[in-house]
Amino acid sequence: MSQTPPLVAGIEAGGTKFVVAVGTGLNDIRERTRIPTTKPQETMDAVVRFFNDCRRKHGPISAYGIGTFGPVDLDRRSRTYGYITTTPKRGWQHVDLITALYAHAKLPAAIDTDVNAAALGEFYWGAGVGIDPLVYITIGTGVGGGAIVNGAPLHGLVHPEMGHIHIPVPPFPDAFAPACRCPFHKSCLEGYISGPAIAARWGMKAEKLPPDHPAIEEAAWCLAHGLSNIILTLSPRRIILGGGVMKIPGLLERTRSQVVSVLNGYVAAPAILQHIDQYLVAPALGDNAGIAGALALGLRALHQPG
Repeated sequence: MSQTPPLVAGIEAGGTKFVVAVGTGLNDIRERTRIPTTKPQETMDAVVRFFNDCRRKHGPISAYGIGTFGPVDLDRRSRTYGYITTTPKRGWQHVDLITALYAHAKLPAAIDTDVNAAALGEFYWGAGVGIDPLVYITIGTGVGGGAIVNGAPLHGLVHPEMGHIHIPVPPFPDAFAPACRCPFHKSCLEGYISGPAIAARWGMKAEKLPPDHPAIEEAAWCLAHGLSNIILTLSPRRIILGGGVMKIPGLLERTRSQVVSVLNGYVAAPAILQHIDQYLVAPALGDNAGIAGALALGLRALHQPG
């Protein structure tokens, strides 16, 4: 007799909205909705109501997975494990997401950064299936990176902050505001190629850039330097590039070319030298990567509690 697969709950916690879903995986989502990100208590009460309704309709939920904006404390030994910490999101500093759920249903739960969750979603169901180590970079309002190593999201002292990797000052003289836009660093990836940074540097939003605009070549140049550092450090077997900025026509193709140029033959692997179009790729799950990752975190919490 076949056993009914367990239902898990997924939460993709974003600065403007929470996407929440219940299912056995990405290909079997029983219910899904969006909840505006307002005050923490108000938002989490709406999340709990959604999951209570799902229990009545679809049966018991076995575990939770949460992929959240951050920074977030992922150290299970810490007294603030599961807390959003020093976020610039007003009112959300030091909010405990795990306890808010555990108080209503004492179930296994796993929490991670939104980009680590997206990486895990692509690893389970998308462009990273069977690819390990895997890196996922998202470039939008900010720049973030997640890594899957030995089948699990990479953690360490904190969590990866690939968006703040140091890069050379780009040699493009035509920028409207040539300085790095990051308030913490003088020359980092996010400070040059996030959506707001591009708009501030060039006086035009990324989605409005014409195909021959020098901002696209600069973004590819900056991204290639950041990716080359990641390739040399983590040696991933594939890198997935997502987020709104990566939807600029031609940016992915130019980035591939620039990565080959920056590495300059040092990484003498066919994936770089011959198959760069299969090495640097777009997400297969598109906008579903985040909620897919949250469900995958729920499955991991169920099978690997604690």
